[in-house]
Amino acid sequence: MAETVDIDRSAVRWARQGEQLPLLVLLHGYGSDERDLFALVPFLPDDVAVAALPAPLTAPWPMPGRSWYPIEELERRDPGSVTAAAGAVLRWLDAEAADAPSIALLGFSQGASVAIQALRQDPDRIAAVVNLSGYAAPGELPDDEALRDRGIPVFWGRGTNDDVIPPALVVHTAQWLPEHTDLSGRVYQGLTHSVSEDELADVHRFLERWRDGVQAPGEG
Repeated sequence: MAETVDIDRSAVRWARQGEQLPLLVLLHGYGSDERDLFALVPFLPDDVAVAALPAPLTAPWPMPGRSWYPIEELERRDPGSVTAAAGAVLRWLDAEAADAPSIALLGFSQGASVAIQALRQDPDRIAAVVNLSGYAAPGELPDDEALRDRGIPVFWGRGTNDDVIPPALVVHTAQWLPEHTDLSGRVYQGLTHSVSEDELADVHRFLERWRDGVQAPGEG
């Protein structure tokens, strides 16, 4: 069983904190930190609160930054460490975002796998997911069958020249996501393990649809 991990709440970076807005949570990739994806805020929709979370683990020396789970577990069939990281995100939401009218997760690479795993653990909580250069962890979780009927929107963007995520995990994700979510996305010609301007434009449109579908307090 993977060790319980937690988010350092003091390190979270916020945009529009404290406003009663839909909340977008950013989960960075391996060897990075909360400052990385926070730089995307100018490219994201307005009228959305944004929180960039730090991963709970320190990446092993000499790698800088932080890690959601040990990188050597990337190809393991047991997703316990990914599930533990997703649990840390859900506990942070319990403590810091209980009143958010809607929550979406945007993750890159490791962060994307954690975002999908959090959706799988609590499909009632997560309204949309953006998976950038990430994957769905192998294995089954108790709510996977219920997730099939929810139609929760997921955007998956990846590059043709991304050689970081093992091909077997790409194949697994390409099978798993359309079976369990309302999948949309795009494969970007020539893109490596990174994010492009075209991809950010597609993500912006996807998140606008999520934002615009959120009822204001008192509606409904």
